[in-house]
Amino acid sequence: MPSTTSKTSTKTAGAKKAASNSATKSEETMLKELFIEELKDIYWAEKHLTKALPKMQKAATSQELKNAFEEHLQVTQVQIERIEEVFEMLDIPARAKKCEAMEGLVKEAQGHIDELPKGTMVRDAGLIISAQKVEHYEIAAYGSLVQLAKTMGENDIAEILEETLQEEKDTDQLLTELAVSGINIAADREEEE
Repeated sequence: MPSTTSKTSTKTAGAKKAASNSATKSEETMLKELFIEELKDIYWAEKHLTKALPKMQKAATSQELKNAFEEHLQVTQVQIERIEEVFEMLDIPARAKKCEAMEGLVKEAQGHIDELPKGTMVRDAGLIISAQKVEHYEIAAYGSLVQLAKTMGENDIAEILEETLQEEKDTDQLLTELAVSGINIAADREEEE
């Protein structure tokens, strides 16, 4: 005759295993939900940025900065297509969720346009600061999405997002080079005149 203790511990072990599997699936679902919410956030952010970049380009004084904004607008449009591809890979509709951070960063850029004198390198220096804040936000967002995708075993998605992450880093570097190679120096000279 089998012991009751043996049956009870087998049932308990089975219940614990089922609860553990349920918790793991729940955690995976929660992580995927977080990933999707962050993807919606950056999707909105990128779309919003496509409206701001032409204004920043128009407000810039130096041709190099104008060109950088124009080029980044084209890159951003490709990045939006990549995000849409990721939504498709996840088999969910591409939907945006308002990104408060990007809205604030774009408002700050508009403040530089409104407050700094037109046709000056000081305004360009302000625009570079605003643009780099945007790039740093995007670097953080894409870096986090890449890591979440890898954690979830979505390596194809991680690879797509990693391409965008690298473009954001490259843009940040280009903006630094523009500032250091002449715009900040010219802005400083304007102050002396």
